[in-house]
Amino acid sequence: MSRSITPAPTHPVTPEKDGTPHHRGVAPGRRPSALPRRLTDLLPGLLLSLVIGVVTVALGRMIPEASPALVAILLGAVLANSGRMHPALNPGLQFTARTVLRAGIVLLGLQLALGDVLALGPVVIAAIVAVVGIGIGSGLLLGRMLRLPSDLTVLIACGFSICGAAAVAGVSGVLSSADRTQDPERTAQRETRTATAVALVVVFGTLMIPLLPLLARLLELPAPTAGIWTGLSVLEVAQVVAAGSLIGDPALSAAVVVKLGRVLMLAPVVALLSIALRRTAAHAGQGADAQARGRGARVPLVPGFVAGFLVAVAIRSTGLVPATVLDVAQLVQAVLLAAAMFALGTGVRVALLRTVGARPVVLASLLLLVVTAVGLAGSMLAG
Repeated sequence: MSRSITPAPTHPVTPEKDGTPHHRGVAPGRRPSALPRRLTDLLPGLLLSLVIGVVTVALGRMIPEASPALVAILLGAVLANSGRMHPALNPGLQFTARTVLRAGIVLLGLQLALGDVLALGPVVIAAIVAVVGIGIGSGLLLGRMLRLPSDLTVLIACGFSICGAAAVAGVSGVLSSADRTQDPERTAQRETRTATAVALVVVFGTLMIPLLPLLARLLELPAPTAGIWTGLSVLEVAQVVAAGSLIGDPALSAAVVVKLGRVLMLAPVVALLSIALRRTAAHAGQGADAQARGRGARVPLVPGFVAGFLVAVAIRSTGLVPATVLDVAQLVQAVLLAAAMFALGTGVRVALLRTVGARPVVLASLLLLVVTAVGLAGSMLAG
């Protein structure tokens, strides 16, 4: 006697509207493969960036002159122009250059306690504000005289006046929020200008490591005064540590606290830039239309990562965070920022750099002179 075999029911696959397959056996509205697919897209570029971040930070600890940011951005530029960068890396690199970078800036706030800054006294605090204000103002004026693109001018001015690569990247995020163009060429230009500003900050800041201690010695400045000058003038936190170490321990402690005071200026500068961008859009007649199309929130008054930075500062200021946690956070922050610099470096294209020319270097040179001169005046008054 023969038995009929009923085939097992199958769940045919039908395409969703967005082209992704949908199994009829899955409850409507659920896409269990969406999140894993997103993570899979991010992993290649993200993991590569983090590995580069770890390697460059380790190299920087062994060789203080080897700035992790500079090495990372150079490696990214080499990869981008080698013709061997696989397209699968792009999603993770973009994620690193934005989200990972902002996480690093937030963690940077854990290095700063408000009490330490207030203990510097009104003269030093006024000098910090003067360096940032005069530096940015001079940078904008010089950039206009040199006929540089406005966004590149703002990036260089903020990077040299506030806290180096972190300031460039933070300001770049605000500028990107104000101009979410889908034009690939314009996006590439914006990424190249950001990477150019970061490279200038790192190169000129590295040159200051041996130069500023030499100038302090020639001027016969006392160690505390030389430390304040270092904190007011050198661009990156790591570069300040290196330069202060060359002068001596009394100078190093003063230099780091003053530099962290400059880092704190990132928050108000970014907030003011956001206000300026909103007003510019309104004066251009785009404000009402942008609001109607839901685009008015593209330039937040206080970007989320800046709010996170301020929260981190407040947490550090309580004095309740154990030193071990702060040390780990500082290491993670260094790795995240180095990884982000590598991702930004992959946006550097030699062909686009040729269009930038020598004028950004001229702006960087003049701006460094302004910041150093204002910093020297402030340190002399404080001393």
